[in-house]
Amino acid sequence: MTEPLHYETENLLIHPFRPEELEKFKKLAIDIFAILSDEQTLTYIPQKRLHNIQEAELFLQTMVMNYHAGLNYLHFITDKKQDKVIGLIDLISPKVAQQHYSMEAYPFFIEFYLAAAATGCYIMTEILPPVIDNLLSQGITSIGAVVNRYNIPARKVLEKAQFYYKAPFDVLQDLYETV
Repeated sequence: MTEPLHYETENLLIHPFRPEELEKFKKLAIDIFAILSDEQTLTYIPQKRLHNIQEAELFLQTMVMNYHAGLNYLHFITDKKQDKVIGLIDLISPKVAQQHYSMEAYPFFIEFYLAAAATGCYIMTEILPPVIDNLLSQGITSIGAVVNRYNIPARKVLEKAQFYYKAPFDVLQDLYETV
């Protein structure tokens, strides 16, 4: 990825870790912990669970380092009125995908997580299409997403963002890709 994502609506801001996040690192870790420890959020992704604030801080530190190393690019979905992170978008490089998956070709992979209070508000339906357009305009030729086949809302969000079903990924998940 050549440029960080930046997308803004009336109520939301999608952004990477910025210098001002250093001043509110602890608050950011608390917001991330709230997202990645919530039962509803983790229904289809229990392996992403964080167990305490220290794990959230380590997660955040690792993501900042990975961003600068070109491994994956974590972006925050911030509710501007509350000044609170309500979701995460992670773009995973093909290099990292190769370490975890066995595939013929490796696209960038996108993962997204929302706080339970933000689900059902059409946030990802609104922001994912322009985020994908931004990534594709930067020369990324294909973006993949792996989704639990029982997670109907996530599948619908992907389809509205021009992702298409490609193949089964494993016993629980399907692979979707942009074309």
